Amino acid sequence: MRPRNLIFVLGLSVLAAWLLVATCARVPEPGDPISGLSKDERMRFEAGRARFDVVFAPESGLGPLFNSESCGECHENPVAGGTGDEVETHVGAYLGNTCDLLAHEGGPVVQQHATPALNHAMGIDREPMPPGATGTALRTTPDVFGLGLIDAVPDSTILALADADDRNGDGISGRPNRFLDGRIGRFGRKAFVPTLSEFNQGAFVAEQGITNPAVLTEETIGGGAIPPGVDPTPEPEIDRETLDMIDDFVHFLAPPSPLKLSAAGRRGKIVFYKIGCQSCHVPTLFTGNYRIKALRYRTVDAYSDLLLHDMGPDLADICFGEATPSEFRTEPLMGLRFSEDIEGGKPRFLHDGRAPSIEDAVRLHGGEAKPTRERFTALSEADRSALLEFLRSL
Repeated sequence: MRPRNLIFVLGLSVLAAWLLVATCARVPEPGDPISGLSKDERMRFEAGRARFDVVFAPESGLGPLFNSESCGECHENPVAGGTGDEVETHVGAYLGNTCDLLAHEGGPVVQQHATPALNHAMGIDREPMPPGATGTALRTTPDVFGLGLIDAVPDSTILALADADDRNGDGISGRPNRFLDGRIGRFGRKAFVPTLSEFNQGAFVAEQGITNPAVLTEETIGGGAIPPGVDPTPEPEIDRETLDMIDDFVHFLAPPSPLKLSAAGRRGKIVFYKIGCQSCHVPTLFTGNYRIKALRYRTVDAYSDLLLHDMGPDLADICFGEATPSEFRTEPLMGLRFSEDIEGGKPRFLHDGRAPSIEDAVRLHGGEAKPTRERFTALSEADRSALLEFLRSL
């Protein structure tokens, strides 16, 4: 065989092999790790998944006040890392231009359960409501799929999307929230927490009452000291290895793959842009030079700008950091469909779960989103149904 023909045949073989791999490539399922992990990272992902579902008891550090006994108890639908049917209570005190998270009174998360030892010592079965609260808020459980990619989006991207003074005159004036030390926040319904690791570390204490090497201080009992003997496990109540492996598991979770669109769904995607949803629910963000190689320079179809927007007085509840009661982070829409199919529970949408359907959630948008809501209401029945079908694919 002539060399040129041999090269041609070899080229066809390589192309055929590439096409076979591309055709057989499996679309990630919910709960799968992101592609590109090293062998060691994949092992840490699996070890972290197992620890994510570990059920804690008072003897292993739970409480004395808590909302859940494990991470997986809340983040369970459709698999570990998903959403859940739990709804918890948050509080804050909005004092003009300042926001008090009421840490000295047990805030901002009000734990709904107490260990038997605390119940015996104080006669309470949940944390008392902070007396200084000027507002209360209900919070549903979001999924944590793809949050490692959100963590890897550079601050500069978030700042570039901000338009606090509405200089372009489109009625949208998103702005970043900032943490206590001035860093840009992105996690939580008010975008207060800057990094995913800090969000995970804080959740152990706020949700399970479990101290860790990053957060050694146990929450108080409504601002008061924990009675002697009620919480005998020495701090930290989990070790660094456990904390890091669960943190790795959450970082490495792949974003949910959207469902294949029908003709109506493709039409709905066009309607999504037509009525202006993308002004806040920015479809695609890009990660930067992140510490984890597998998360560097990738796209993430978050459908969020990670900024605060004023959603109007009807949705307002509590302040958080620089966020006023009516300001909320644009909720990422990736994985939206999982909130519509909660096994054993009712669908809940929006930050507080008040909307029983995606359509109801859109109709409850106010403030900066009011013009888009009105355009949604004015859609033909066919276009509205197409838009909802697109949203249900995310």
